[in-house]
Amino acid sequence: MRRKPTRRTATAAVLCLALAGPVPARAAGGESESDRMVEAAEAAGAERVARDTPPLTFGPCTAAESLPDPVRCATLRVPLDYARPGGPRISLTVSRVPATGRGGAARQGALVYNPGGPGASGMGFPLFGALPAWERVAAAYDLVGYAPRGVGRSAALSCQDPAARAEAPTQVPAEPSAAYKRRRLAAARAYALGCARRAGAALPYYTTLDNVRDLYVLRAALGESRLNFVGASYGSYLGAVYATLYPDRLRRMVFDSAVDPDPRRVWYRNNLDQGPGFERRWYDFRAWVARHHAAYGLGATPEAVLGAYERVRDAVARTPAGGVVGTGELHAAFLQTAYYDDVWPDRARALAAFLRGDPGPLTEQAAPDPARAVAAENATAVYTAVLCNDAPWPTDWDTWERDNTEVARRAPFETWANAFLNLPCASWPVRGRRRPVDVGARRPSLPRTLIVAAERDGATPYPGALELRRRLGPSAALVTEEGAGTHGVVGGLNDCVDRHVERYLLTGGTPGRGVACAPHPEPAPVSLDERAAQVPGNAPRALSPPVV
Repeated sequence: MRRKPTRRTATAAVLCLALAGPVPARAAGGESESDRMVEAAEAAGAERVARDTPPLTFGPCTAAESLPDPVRCATLRVPLDYARPGGPRISLTVSRVPATGRGGAARQGALVYNPGGPGASGMGFPLFGALPAWERVAAAYDLVGYAPRGVGRSAALSCQDPAARAEAPTQVPAEPSAAYKRRRLAAARAYALGCARRAGAALPYYTTLDNVRDLYVLRAALGESRLNFVGASYGSYLGAVYATLYPDRLRRMVFDSAVDPDPRRVWYRNNLDQGPGFERRWYDFRAWVARHHAAYGLGATPEAVLGAYERVRDAVARTPAGGVVGTGELHAAFLQTAYYDDVWPDRARALAAFLRGDPGPLTEQAAPDPARAVAAENATAVYTAVLCNDAPWPTDWDTWERDNTEVARRAPFETWANAFLNLPCASWPVRGRRRPVDVGARRPSLPRTLIVAAERDGATPYPGALELRRRLGPSAALVTEEGAGTHGVVGGLNDCVDRHVERYLLTGGTPGRGVACAPHPEPAPVSLDERAAQVPGNAPRALSPPVV
């Protein structure tokens, strides 16, 4: 059971004290009357802060944000601990572009976006208004992005030296041995202790519930009586918890690539569910490459393409590509194929070039970027803290080994890498864990909401969207992109999906309980000769933290 931190504990949070033992935490919700009192105190604190917070003042963004005109930025001050709203505060960065009013559109308020992670920043969201898929929405809404607590310049969280994290190459076995697992278990424990040392007594306050309270205060500071919100991946779970706790403070909400909100699956089981999901998408990529054997020469079947990949993996295990791409970097680069099919042509090209004696494309695509080391470490730290704080996790290694071994038998591509990523939660140095909110518990009072999901999404498998719709009840509609699996569907990928999202945001209309859209077109293959004739390089994808 958690105990409520004393005022001294809360004040020490801003000092980032080094800790010899577990960090005290708030009591886990729903376990006792005192726990419920803490939750009530936090809710009351959020109400007080929302009432007393002045409207945001937007001005030029700092150079560190790298946001061009017409984006303007502001700072929102929120309590570290909502149970003590008069205690230490942290600053959250916020960005905005006002509604354009193009075509005579009437302003409908502010639309806030969270891109997920947890650990991703939405500061660049206002720039979406320049894209055709967002043009009509941007005419009616102020587009508002923000960096959640712990992210970027919003009281940044760190768990280790970013330079150490960026060291390359790393060599990861295809099938981890008992000795390798012991090393990863020790590394996970060290990482968890690093989070405690660097965050100090603030560590318990990186949670979904704190993020929801921050979102509630942000709504008020924007001058909105009810929230308009688009949340992708983890952002969908954040939105679902907000909708449950504040149904009367919600206007319109889009859940893109929905997380399964069942409290029994948050977060340990959700991560186990990703194993088979990623395996399906890894197969989809290999099947696509096989269909384009003429362009890449990697094999005419998915099995043959897997063989080509394994030859590359064996080669970089012996001699890292460019001196910096080992099996760890190779796997991370090709995990992107399970998230986004727009990277398929480049990844296939890199495999083909490597097997023809040219490691350049693979090195270009897979080598860590030292310039992004700080942001990458920060994203992983926030991801770890939120997931570990949010819910109970198994603390015994035997449970992790049994469950992941079982999943890895049928889904070897990502299962163990995912387990090792989350393993700090087994020894998380915060006493007690929160009990996940029972999403949809107040659904009779929910307004209409819209869920969007790709049928073959690996990061947030499709059954999660069905579970979210069930929990939100008759007011929730589901738009399904059939036969597709790119993670994050809204905003230019599929015209059918975008029409439903635009209609909902502009009019509130939803397609009954659900509607299906045909999949977006697969990417076209690019042969080695064609690629050589193009301008070299590729526009880098925005930093992608670990995604639930």
